[in-house]
Formats: sequence, C-alpha cells, structure tokens
Amino acid sequence: MSEEEPRLRGGAFKAPSSARGASRSEDLQDKPLPELLRQLSEQTASLVRKEMELAKAEMTVKGKRIGIGVGAFGGAGLFGLFAFAALTACFILALDLVVAGWLAALIVAMVYALIAGVAALLGKRKVQQGSPPVPERAIESTKEDVEWTKSRAKQGRR
Repeated sequence: MSEEEPRLRGGAFKAPSSARGASRSEDLQDKPLPELLRQLSEQTASLVRKEMELAKAEMTVKGKRIGIGVGAFGGAGLFGLFAFAALTACFILALDLVVAGWLAALIVAMVYALIAGVAALLGKRKVQQGSPPVPERAIESTKEDVEWTKSRAKQGRR
C-alpha cells in the first residue's frame, strides 16, 4: 500500500501521513472553533457508526456459529433418542425371542450412538467458536481509536 492511499485503521479511515503533517495542523489552526467542533462531531458520529457496523457484523458471525452448534446438539439429542429406542428394542428382542434379531438391533443402536457422539462433538466445537458472544474486534478497534485520538489531542496541545 502506498503512502498516498487512505488506510483503514480500527474500523475508520485514517488520513495518509502526508495529509497529517505540518500543513494539516496549520489548516486546523486557521479554522474557527465552531467549524472544528462541527468537524469533530461529524467525525465522531461517523466513527461510532462504523464501529457499530463492525460490531453488528461480528455478532452476526458469532450468532450463526452458535446456531449451528445448538442445531448439532439438537441432532445429537435426536440420535440419542434413536439409540435409546433401538437399545430398548434390542433388550425386548433378546428377552423375547433369543435369536439373532437382537444382534441386529444392537448394531443399529451402536451406529446411532456413534452418530450422536460425533454430532455432540461438532456442536461443542461450534458453540466454543462463537463464544463468548462479544464483538472482540470492534472493542479492540475502538480502544485503538481512543488511543490514537488521545495521542493526536496531546500533540495538538503542544
């Protein structure tokens, strides 16, 4: 990226360094205070909007991950129910007929149990990826913006 291109810093555009030099501070010193306050208000509102957009996007991604994880847990519960039903059928057939039919029911129950275990592990992983549901990048970006603003304010007082 060249020096003339604007840089995206912390969710907001940062002026190129050439625009932030001595001529930039002289421009600001020539402007009346109401104009500077108006610019500050506009830039602050713009920054807040951009940070909110970033937080919204981040929360959407995390929400989708949690939704997939919850769905996988639901699938695990359903297949767990199937395993219980097949195991119950296995016990009934084993006690009632004492033939190879119970062995088939036992195999089905084991397959269902295996599917339930895989779905539960998948669900756990997806929920962990989306937790905690906090817009971490937006918070970090806002902290960087506050620090940058503080440093610019200190430079402006000198």
